[in-house]
Amino acid sequence: MFSERDTKGPVLRKGSIEVVCGSMFSGKTEELIRRMKRAKFAKLRVEIYKPAIDVRYSEEDVVSHDRNVIQSTPVESSQTILLLANEIDVVGIDEAQFFDMGIVDVCQQLAERGIRVIVAGLDLDFRGVPFGPMPALMAIADDVYKAHAICVQCGDLAYVSHRLVQSDKRVLLGETESYEPLCRVCYNKAKMAEKE
Repeated sequence: MFSERDTKGPVLRKGSIEVVCGSMFSGKTEELIRRMKRAKFAKLRVEIYKPAIDVRYSEEDVVSHDRNVIQSTPVESSQTILLLANEIDVVGIDEAQFFDMGIVDVCQQLAERGIRVIVAGLDLDFRGVPFGPMPALMAIADDVYKAHAICVQCGDLAYVSHRLVQSDKRVLLGETESYEPLCRVCYNKAKMAEKE
């Protein structure tokens, strides 16, 4: 962690915000877990939070599609993270698109406290529309990493998570039975085929 001294002499930690975004199956959670494990290896105090609604693999742990696991704390709202993140060096936040817009201010406040914040989430929903607080988080981030899945139709880099089941609900938890990563061209073809 970088540091600098103020005029009185104590070491101040520099906070930061890192965003890992992309479609489903792009390795976002895998990258979050990798960064958090490196921070633990460096003997930094870490804590990971996830939205309580995400119970696909585990009610408590953050689990990647490849089944890598790291312990986390499920929370109902973004404000809870501020209450819990005391004496922490690095905060990880998974599935940030499911949080309320307050998550943007929470990340700002944590970074201003000198905490490194690593956020992972879907940048686009199944319609290809920017998802929840992710655009604002990307705008305030010190660093944005765009992860890419591979299009299951043509092998190009995926652009969006195409929904395979009929539902207009914006939040519909699912895996390969419900979503597939598609590039822009294949996504547009799939949308046209659905209208026929």
